Amino acid sequence: MPVPASWLSKLRSLSMATLFLFPVSVFASGELHLQDFTRHWGAIACVLIFIAAYCLVIAEETIHLRKSKPVMVAAGIIWVIVALLYSQTGDTHTAEAAVRHNLLEFAELFLFLLAAMTYINTMEERGIFDLLRAWLISRGFSLRTIFWLTGAISFMLSPVADNLTTALLMSTVVMSVGGTNVAFVTVACINIVVAANAGGAFSPFGDITTLMVWQKGGLVEFFQFFLLVIPSLINWLIPAAIMSLTVANEIPVVETQKAELKHGAWFVIGLFILTIIMAVCAHSFLHLPPVIGMMTGLGFLKLFGYYLKAKSRRLHDPGAGALGVENYGENGNDKPGHFDIFKKLARAEWDTLMFFYGVILCVGGLGTLGYLGLISGFMYVDLGATKANILVGFLSAIIDNIPVMFAVLSMLPDMDTGQWLLVTLTAGVGGSMLSVGSAAGVAVMGQARGIYTFFSHLKWSWAILIGYAASIWVHFLVNGHLFTG
Repeated sequence: MPVPASWLSKLRSLSMATLFLFPVSVFASGELHLQDFTRHWGAIACVLIFIAAYCLVIAEETIHLRKSKPVMVAAGIIWVIVALLYSQTGDTHTAEAAVRHNLLEFAELFLFLLAAMTYINTMEERGIFDLLRAWLISRGFSLRTIFWLTGAISFMLSPVADNLTTALLMSTVVMSVGGTNVAFVTVACINIVVAANAGGAFSPFGDITTLMVWQKGGLVEFFQFFLLVIPSLINWLIPAAIMSLTVANEIPVVETQKAELKHGAWFVIGLFILTIIMAVCAHSFLHLPPVIGMMTGLGFLKLFGYYLKAKSRRLHDPGAGALGVENYGENGNDKPGHFDIFKKLARAEWDTLMFFYGVILCVGGLGTLGYLGLISGFMYVDLGATKANILVGFLSAIIDNIPVMFAVLSMLPDMDTGQWLLVTLTAGVGGSMLSVGSAAGVAVMGQARGIYTFFSHLKWSWAILIGYAASIWVHFLVNGHLFTG
């Protein structure tokens, strides 16, 4: 009996909980005095609490308890125990400083993603993605052409729109075109997932893992990520070329779709580009966190949202002025068609964001109890950087690339730029080997339920593995000058 995709995704999260008990941030030795409590009953209790919380996460669909709730409670309990254990040794500073480090790491990532999500939601509301989908469907392309076009667009769009949004958009296209052609929809969805993950690997905005590496500062500069373009391209092209041999060159019959851009759509795109530029400049030239540029750009979008709402109100009520626009719509008086930037902000996946808070704080607490050195020594001392970084890709497919990258950044091994780019590449594209190995894959399984499944993806894992190995080889070939060791 096939295992449901949702359960596979949650089992992956449970594996993350038991295999990666690391702190989420790197603690400066001058500020903190970490101690080894790994054999203390309190530390063991913390591990059991975390596992219990994840059991509730796994049972989410059965008990209908949102996944963020148990891990948030577990995070609070774990940090109480951490504080008590350190205070018993006379140290009342380390626990407080450690949790503040974790909160800072989470806050920067949270605000950055919130700004990006709001822009993506606004562009979707303005009809930008609908226009792209309608254009692809109405051009009369053959199935093989659509296979390659959706893959290429996924590869080029994911560095900006993120791999999850890109995969959802393109999978909708292939489902609209493929219809009942299950074989085509299956390989096209696999192609989209691989392309979206590969495209996100060479851009700080394309995947959360690359964003984390960039925000860490001092590891990889913004433009150095683009050195991964060729390896990432190889990672997609090889399995795409193999799978395309099974796609017929016939022209499907589909209904023509029409889509129109709403007022201000192109201006929103321009604001998004400006926001990315500000984030890069804030980090590269002013040495400020990139989130400063992103939140400033979000402020610009909110001001433009004020203009859109004022314009919308005047269209619906020509006698009304611009005054009171911010309060217009209170008490249920807002009319359909009025633009509200806070509705776009509210569409962020809050349960997932709060879930990340709980996971980050839980893992950070367990790491403060002394679990870091155990795995760090094995991976980057016993195995060596290259083998460890290649292993990260396989772990990303089985567990999840975000906690794996958190673990690597927590250990902060002494590596050159070539190795940091290698682990960025493997963490980004390794998840493509399994459908549950990336957010893009999990999302598309929900979109093409019953067609694109864990086992249908698994049939092509061998081709994706060839692309994974080839991308690593190409990285060493074209970026060999970055390896100093």
